[in-house]
Amino acid sequence: MQTKERKKGRLCYISHNYRGVDGAGNKAKTDNEDTLVEMGAKNLGLHRTFYNNKVVKFVLDLTGILIYCLRVRKDDTLVLQYPVKKYFSFICNVAHLRGAHVIALIHDLGSMRRKKLTVEKEISRLMHADYVIASNEVMKEWLHAHGFTHSLGALGLFDYRSQSTHSAEHDKQGGEPILVYAGSLAMRKNAFILQLPDVIKGYQLHIYGNRSGLPTLKDSRQIVFHDFMPAEDFIAHAEGSFGFVWDGDSLDSCTGNFGEYLRYNSPHKVSFYLRAGMPVIIWADAALAPLVEKEGIGLSIHSIEELNSLLSHIEEEQLSAMRTKVREVSDKLARGEFFRSAVKKALSELSPTP
Repeated sequence: MQTKERKKGRLCYISHNYRGVDGAGNKAKTDNEDTLVEMGAKNLGLHRTFYNNKVVKFVLDLTGILIYCLRVRKDDTLVLQYPVKKYFSFICNVAHLRGAHVIALIHDLGSMRRKKLTVEKEISRLMHADYVIASNEVMKEWLHAHGFTHSLGALGLFDYRSQSTHSAEHDKQGGEPILVYAGSLAMRKNAFILQLPDVIKGYQLHIYGNRSGLPTLKDSRQIVFHDFMPAEDFIAHAEGSFGFVWDGDSLDSCTGNFGEYLRYNSPHKVSFYLRAGMPVIIWADAALAPLVEKEGIGLSIHSIEELNSLLSHIEEEQLSAMRTKVREVSDKLARGEFFRSAVKKALSELSPTP
């Protein structure tokens, strides 16, 4: 008897109101929506909007979900970007009632980072999806080990679309190596920086962030603060030898909720540095460390104190080779290739050829 192939339906998503795209999460989600549009996906909700008012956001998002309920149909495949606040299970249930399938891409796990869910409750919620794309291979294995039994894939890096591109003329040449740290600063997230003035030797740390988050940190020859630089300008003009990925209050390990979460998540900051033409230096126990090493786009360290020796022994030829690899990966990030490939793999597993 010939196997009957499942009818090929539409690829779909639900756009939302985003309170700006300055935050990494919103930037990643809107970039993924743009990739889905390029793949021919249909938006089953309202058009994307950017209102900061919480009430307006609530009304628009709820309205979009109600409209989705009327538009979703049999054989559709809906791509959701998790978490979806309170509506994830409801959206999945409606899809299944209509004969549609759901692919969920994980941006953040509440049971890990914010501890707002138990692991059991989060796994139970994710099980409403037919296929889950974990942020990376480590998260994929964690989900499987904690009871997720549906099909699983892994993203690797979050794509980063931008109009700007990095010019090689801005690459740091000669002099002391420059380590770049970009992002919002706060004692609960970046307290390790306060210890660096007594540790840094032979390189400089350039910080792009809100210095008010670490009020006791002063400028010095080793640590240089820069004014806020819009993302497009940073990508085009920022100079540095490496982008740095480290969180917590310790020099010997990434600690606290933010630091420990590096073991499982894929920081958007990594993609941001790569788009700016910078290889990355990342904690060796971070989930993305194996990918960084395998792709030749940076280095991993166990302790910040390793940097003094590591950076002093980097040859220009080695750095140039890493920058070549970075440009290759950066081009993929700009085109949305990581998410596109992950979605295609999910679709092939949900609709296998008979």
